[in-house]
Amino acid sequence: MIERRVVTTAVASLLAAASGMKVGRGATPPNSEPPYYLLTRISTTPSGPPLADENEDLSLVYQVTAVSGPTTTTPGSYGATDQTEWMADKAHAAFLARNPATGQWLHALTIPGAKCYARSLDTEPGGSSAPPDAIISNVQRFRFDLTPA
Repeated sequence: MIERRVVTTAVASLLAAASGMKVGRGATPPNSEPPYYLLTRISTTPSGPPLADENEDLSLVYQVTAVSGPTTTTPGSYGATDQTEWMADKAHAAFLARNPATGQWLHALTIPGAKCYARSLDTEPGGSSAPPDAIISNVQRFRFDLTPA
């Protein structure tokens, strides 16, 4: 059986390492000001053998929200669309960039007990803003298809 918690940890680690930014799992990263990412598992789809079989494949969709906002130490600062789009591009590259010579992923997704055989952008709903809070965000959803290792 592929443990969802282990996959979520691996996805968060990959995004943090490849982007150089903080990643919160479903909540703001501790002691963080924007910019940062929020990572939330959206859906899980098993496939293959019946659910009682512990060797089914699994497809997980994660939402990555890039958050730009004011810095508390800088009066008058605010979130910026340019920054969230830059962050969205970094997340896209973290998960989907490939080496042009080998076709291999540039950033390994290491999951104990599982192998990721496909990654894709599931949907990109885009940006939103919260003007009173001066926060801008951009949302993308990525699908990871896994099989037991």
